[in-house]
Amino acid sequence: MTAARTSRFIAVLLAGACLAHAAWAKVVEEQRDVEVSVVDAYNKPVTHTIKLTIFHDDKTPAPRPVIVINHGRAAEAAERAAMGRARFSDTSKWFAGMGFAVAVPTRIGYGVTGGDDVEETGTCTTRNYPPGYLAAAAQTLAVLRVMHERDDTLKDRDVVLGQSFGGATAIAVSSLSPPGIVAAINFAGGGGGNPKTQPQRPCSPVQLERMFSQFGKTSRMPTLWVYTENDMYFGPRYPREWFEAFQKAGGVGEFVQFPPHGEDGHGLFAKHPATWRPLVLEFLRKQGFDLEPTKP
Repeated sequence: MTAARTSRFIAVLLAGACLAHAAWAKVVEEQRDVEVSVVDAYNKPVTHTIKLTIFHDDKTPAPRPVIVINHGRAAEAAERAAMGRARFSDTSKWFAGMGFAVAVPTRIGYGVTGGDDVEETGTCTTRNYPPGYLAAAAQTLAVLRVMHERDDTLKDRDVVLGQSFGGATAIAVSSLSPPGIVAAINFAGGGGGNPKTQPQRPCSPVQLERMFSQFGKTSRMPTLWVYTENDMYFGPRYPREWFEAFQKAGGVGEFVQFPPHGEDGHGLFAKHPATWRPLVLEFLRKQGFDLEPTKP
């Protein structure tokens, strides 16, 4: 290759790198601290500062609707402590590109936030689930209050979404009927699962069914429940029973169970976004969101 051709080749590579950088540079990622107050399962009040990561796309029009994405809960304390900062980077950027301001909290007792385990719900045979999810719901509402303080957000077009423990938290939030939230999305929501020690057999599943039934009595916003047939935490049967209990009690929702994905479909949200994104887009458009991806 001649010197001239080499120079042109390098110039093309540099131009491509600049364009790639520009395509991602429109997504702004921020980090901030948020003070939250909760009550744990032992009726102990806890105030703690959590770490919040925020994404928005500066090419989308403001003010933007807000979506909160809640993480799950590892079965082992060491894994919860080591989780770092919750970001869901690719999916957060995707939602930002659709016009949302995306808020991803790392809740009390996890990763960089640390603190007491306020979402602990007892031993496997004596689970008391609701306080754990209501503690997570309280943190979600605190995050929304902070997001509403921004000039670039709408105050009445919120969506709450979560994975696993965070998915059930989204349903807990819906049961509180807070103003401004218009929809809740539950990915693989539930609790008490451990694929290593009791695959597809979560602790006290009947207690979870009762909890979702209670949530259904007061939840009136549209909800979307997304599971897989090979969820190794909860199996194929229990999630459907939880949804049916929620719906029978008055909850409004749509239940979708995808075929098996990978070795454990519980990870659908993070590992197989191409599967669920069309479903979520359709659901959100039904709620009046005008969603189109931004172009670089």
